Amino acid sequence: MERGISRVFVTRAAGARSRGLLTSAELRIPCVLGRAGISYLKREGDGATPAGVLHPTQVLYRPDRIGRPDTALPRKVIGLTDGWCDDPGDRNYNRPVTLPYPGRHENLWRADRLYDLVVVLDWNVAPTAKGRGSAIFMHLAQPDRSPTEGCVAMAPEAMARLLKRLSPHTRIEIG
Repeated sequence: MERGISRVFVTRAAGARSRGLLTSAELRIPCVLGRAGISYLKREGDGATPAGVLHPTQVLYRPDRIGRPDTALPRKVIGLTDGWCDDPGDRNYNRPVTLPYPGRHENLWRADRLYDLVVVLDWNVAPTAKGRGSAIFMHLAQPDRSPTEGCVAMAPEAMARLLKRLSPHTRIEIG
């Protein structure tokens, strides 16, 4: 494994609100942002990628589609019953949940490939503020690079390069 990087920057690229660039001393990766671009006033459902300093907490992956990721971050396999609560009124808001789940949630086991490889970011976790946004991840981009709901997305090859360099101490500065 390659040496970890301490800081990563995610900025909006010129020309389109939902196009971005992830950079560090060693990397320059085109990425996709939320449909509303980057916002300092993130709210649930606004389609914005939150501005601020975030840290990667773990990597989730689909072992039926992706091999064990090469990373210093903790890894967890995504299963059929894995979800993430995005219901601001629910006691498990912005936390992983087991499906079926009665509250509004995202299914992490998806038919598309977006969540085959996911870096969970520490947005709105300690403490969790109701309505400030949930399920803010780095994940794989749609082939057409369409906007996300607020996450940072990139091509699979770029994600693999990034994962080799991330650690729990990496600062991801969005803005």
